[in-house]
Amino acid sequence: MQTVTLRGFEQRQLAKNLIDLAPDDSVVKISPRNRSSQQNAKLHAMLADLAKQKPQGRELDVETWKGLFLAEIGRRVKFEPSLDGTGVVAMAPRTSKLNVKEFSDLIECIYAYGAEHGVKWSERDNYDV
Repeated sequence: MQTVTLRGFEQRQLAKNLIDLAPDDSVVKISPRNRSSQQNAKLHAMLADLAKQKPQGRELDVETWKGLFLAEIGRRVKFEPSLDGTGVVAMAPRTSKLNVKEFSDLIECIYAYGAEHGVKWSERDNYDV
């Protein structure tokens, strides 16, 4: 399997050529690029800062903070009945499924919240949004 990132004319030509050479029943998927490893590292550093600093007195773990911010950008948690019928299970959205733009929106949302509540970021200058 070959992946081509469309950045210019040459890459588009390569993708077209690969399609022409592909055997029948091949599958082609065109999608926005998923979040980068730098964005992911930045997110986890920011969530750790929030968990340590407890803005608004919220003593939350990193995963809870992440779920709150995913909800802020429109990614809602779904609830499903447990298999044994004794409760419900939260099915949280995954940041690995976000594209670069969506991930940038998530990081900007966290920055806005942090600015509003005096959070000091430990990693801000080390990563690109």
